[in-house]
Amino acid sequence: MDRTIVRVEHLEKQFGPVRALADLSFAVDEGEIFGIIGPDGAGKTTLLRILAGVLRPDAGSLQLFGRDLLRELERARPLIGYMPQNFSLYGDLTVRENLLFFSTMYGASDPAWMDRLLHFARLERFMDRRAAQLSGGMQKKLALIGAMIHRPRLLLLDEPTTGVDPVSRRELWDLLSEFHLQGVTILVTTPYLDEAERCTRVALIHRGRMLAIDAPDRLRASLGHPVIEVIARPILQVHAALMEHPGVLEAVVLGDRIRLVVREGSLSPEDMEGVVRAIPGAIIQEARWAAPRLEEVFAHLMRREAVDG
Repeated sequence: MDRTIVRVEHLEKQFGPVRALADLSFAVDEGEIFGIIGPDGAGKTTLLRILAGVLRPDAGSLQLFGRDLLRELERARPLIGYMPQNFSLYGDLTVRENLLFFSTMYGASDPAWMDRLLHFARLERFMDRRAAQLSGGMQKKLALIGAMIHRPRLLLLDEPTTGVDPVSRRELWDLLSEFHLQGVTILVTTPYLDEAERCTRVALIHRGRMLAIDAPDRLRASLGHPVIEVIARPILQVHAALMEHPGVLEAVVLGDRIRLVVREGSLSPEDMEGVVRAIPGAIIQEARWAAPRLEEVFAHLMRREAVDG
């Protein structure tokens, strides 16, 4: 049985001279948490606005729940919950009044479900507080449960954790996990690669193009180049010197260490120790093999795209 609920084929969108989406194709299966990862300007918001039916593409086809979204938007809309990046809350209304507004707008009336959403979001104590007086994280949670008020089967979230503190980010993802357990398929965009680890599959996009799509662990395994982690000092001097080594493809300072993506067969940790010792004034503490990170996969794919043109 076909479990695909989102099917995008050859999607194109242009704003003047800017090609926001370029021949973008992918599919999302029922029950997934599907992450769309990319930097600012990658086309994430444009894609979600098209999926939500608030923007039309220039070319390509789009199916939601087996329906042509461009022709049957009104039939698909009740199945979709959408939280845009700049979500709309009425600051002078209380939490209760905002949720009643969302309920009326969606034609939903289920007090038990609303109580459950409030419990999930831990907002019961703030029912009479005005939305403008909530913290940024609580405002995001209120907007999120507002998008869930009509029990959609597909939840579209555009960078829901941007601009909130780390604790609120974790709480928002805990809330998404609750909705996922309720059977909701989630499609979420984010610039944070660490959030990709919470997704069942991830699409990496850059400048409107699909670079790769797979489960996070398989994407990491696809890097195709070894990674060496070096602890040495002075760290910035060592980093600058290693950037110039012909065997090094990428070098990033991460806390007290340097992570190096190296050419296959060019350098081992033992070789790297010798390279660092040859840097004037450098002292090395450790060099070892390390597992690839998604950031390194993304950087490698962008570098390859630039070479391929």
